[in-house]
This record gives sequence, C-alpha cells and structure tokens, in this order.
Amino acid sequence: MRISELATLSGLSTRTVRHYHHLGLLPEPERLANGYREYRLRDAVALARVRRLAELGLSLDEVRDVLADDQGQELREMLLELDADLAREQAATAARRARLAALLAEADLHPDSTVSPDMAEVLRGLPAGSSTFAEFDRELLTLAATVSDPAGRAEFADLLRPFTELEAYARGHALIARQDELADADPDDPRVAVVARDLAAHLPDEMVSVMTASLDDTSTGQWQEELLRELPTAQAEVFQSLVTQLKDRA
Repeated sequence: MRISELATLSGLSTRTVRHYHHLGLLPEPERLANGYREYRLRDAVALARVRRLAELGLSLDEVRDVLADDQGQELREMLLELDADLAREQAATAARRARLAALLAEADLHPDSTVSPDMAEVLRGLPAGSSTFAEFDRELLTLAATVSDPAGRAEFADLLRPFTELEAYARGHALIARQDELADADPDDPRVAVVARDLAAHLPDEMVSVMTASLDDTSTGQWQEELLRELPTAQAEVFQSLVTQLKDRA
C-alpha cells in the first residue's frame, strides 16, 4: 500500500501518518526499488492502535510509551491515571451544573448572583433596598469575594454572616441610612464623627482584625485610597475616621 492508501484505510490524513512516523509511533516500512514506502496490513493495525489510544485521551508521548511496553503494565497505569483525571473532571462538571441549576432557579437573576453560594446567601441577608450606599457596599463585597481563592471566599462569607442576624441587620440598616444622609454633607458635618463611632462599634473584633491587616498589606492596601476616591466627601471622612478608630482598637 502507498501512504495515501494506508491513510484512507486507517481514517487518517497522510500528514498525520507522516507525523506518527516522525514521533516513532509507526515503524518505518520497507521501501520499494523506486524509493516509495511499502505499507502492509500490520501498519494499518498499528495505526488503528495509536488512534484508539489517542481517542481514550492519552497524549502521543504516552501512546509511544504504551506501545513500547509489551507487558501492558504501562497502559494499565496510564489508564488508571486517566480514569482518575476524568472522575475529577466529571465531579467538577457536576458541581458547575448544580450551580447553574441553582442560578437558573432564581427569580431575580443578576450578574452578582454568580458569586459563591455561601456568599450569595450572605448577600441576601444583608440590608439592600434602594440605598445608594448599600448598593456600593454590596459591590465592594462581591469584588472582595471574587478576588479570593475558594477557601478565602468561604472564610469571607463566614466573616460577614454575623451581620445577617436580626439585631445586627437592624443596626446595619440604620447605619446605611445615616450614611446615605451624608451623601451631600460637608466633611466637617458633626454627624460624621458620630456615624464613624457607631460604625466602629458595629464591627466585631474578627472583622476589625481582617480590615486592619488588609490596610497594612502592601499588596491590598491600595484599596483604601481607591475607596476614598469613590465616596462623597463626608462618607469618605467617615471611613477615614473609622480606620483610625479600628487601628487604635486593634
């Protein structure tokens, strides 16, 4: 058989057959007097074997190793590894599909609904409504939850969970309303100091530790400066006063 005939019989292209020759997956056949390769049926069998192994998911380097192992031990080990990889992929796919199903079941689907399930549960329990400050606060929380690794996201959600409890929710709702009232106020408004004091008292010690640590971290500390640019002047003054109090408390 010529190479074109072998390729047709094997369901491959001539280019692929030549590539397999180059990689050592297909032995070099005898050549005719005119220099052309003369393929036999056993070459088609060898190509079919390579194709089957590749379709299972083995790399061509792995296929070459398997074909070099007459006892089949290499193949068994590689198939076991491949099966384990596929099991992990299947579990990850199932988890993603379950997450998609939960999202599709939501009546009010929003881009921020795509945060982790733990974080989504916490966000549903935090004050919202039509408050401009509350909406901005939620956006910052989703940002912080997104940039963390999975373990960090779970820890962050646990950190916020106390704010969803009844009394904390009521205090948080009132503090947000007072922040909204400062949207057009001057930074020297006497209410600024009072709101900062009450906000500091509202934060549990664990949250204070995390916040102050992030302020001192050179890789994340710039968030304070960026936040101050986004807030109205009086609200920014509340935050600066809050930071000072939290550092003293820590």
